[in-house]
Amino acid sequence: MAKTHKLRDEFIHLGLGATAVPQSPFAGMEWYEAYGERHGADGAEGRLVSMHRFTEDWDSWEVHPAGSEVVICIEGAMVLTQEWPDGRTGQVTLAAGEYAINEPGVWHTADVAESATAIFITSGLGTEHRPR
Repeated sequence: MAKTHKLRDEFIHLGLGATAVPQSPFAGMEWYEAYGERHGADGAEGRLVSMHRFTEDWDSWEVHPAGSEVVICIEGAMVLTQEWPDGRTGQVTLAAGEYAINEPGVWHTADVAESATAIFITSGLGTEHRPR
């Protein structure tokens, strides 16, 4: 019998062979390191599906060098700022029901005026962070 999960608490790993594997409850940034250990063998083809609610601007930038990331705003609004390897920057405002793609190697961060909830489909292999 199928079990229900809350995406906000239990993310999903999409793996090789079209598998979908529910993850242990999200417990902060250290959770990502353990996720990498569990699913790193899937390489760049593995995807993490997660959902986060934000009430303030991000305090860092991130980049996913191994693959694209899809950001789907499902509630509220957010301004996604992207920085390409050649130094170009751009911004896109996402409202509920809209999405943007962070291409591989594009640093990105987000600003949130009030609140926003977004679903992320991420190729996390090699993800890096830097202070904002």
